[in-house]
Amino acid sequence: MPTEYEAKVLDVDPVKIAETIVSRGGRQVGETTLQRRYVYDLATGDGTRWIRLRDTGSGATLAVKEIRHDGIDGTDEIEVGVDRFEVANDLLGRIGFVAKSYQENRRTSFVLDGARLEVDEWPLIPPYLEIEADSRDAVLGVAAVLGFNEAELTAENTLKIYSRYGIDLLAHRELRFGGLSS
Repeated sequence: MPTEYEAKVLDVDPVKIAETIVSRGGRQVGETTLQRRYVYDLATGDGTRWIRLRDTGSGATLAVKEIRHDGIDGTDEIEVGVDRFEVANDLLGRIGFVAKSYQENRRTSFVLDGARLEVDEWPLIPPYLEIEADSRDAVLGVAAVLGFNEAELTAENTLKIYSRYGIDLLAHRELRFGGLSS
């Protein structure tokens, strides 16, 4: 499975970080979109591997993610496009996968120096910037261009980020902009 090189800068102001990205030579690539996702366990109780079905607003993807560690290069991901989000959810259900959660976020996408940058806004927590590139060094290089050093970055997954704010996502079946549902 390919390694995903990604880090986050937590608690950013979406307007200010967008201005910074553009002022440093980046560009926005599309409008802010609502993303929806279902998350499924590959094996019950194994929080290191899961399936994610995501609707990006312009398409849908199905991915398997595996966390090896919390570093910039600590996640492996393999992803394919799917034609229809709800049909893919139904298909997964018919082969035995039950979504353990449904989640929403808003995402604004940028590119800078070959990296993909996402300003993510999730319910109940402050927005964050995600930097994804083709290597660990490229992630750190783009972070530096934006004025962030390695100590200001985290590669923690969504569960751990919510935990930083005292929210246990595993205790909630739905995460929507209207709040949490158990």
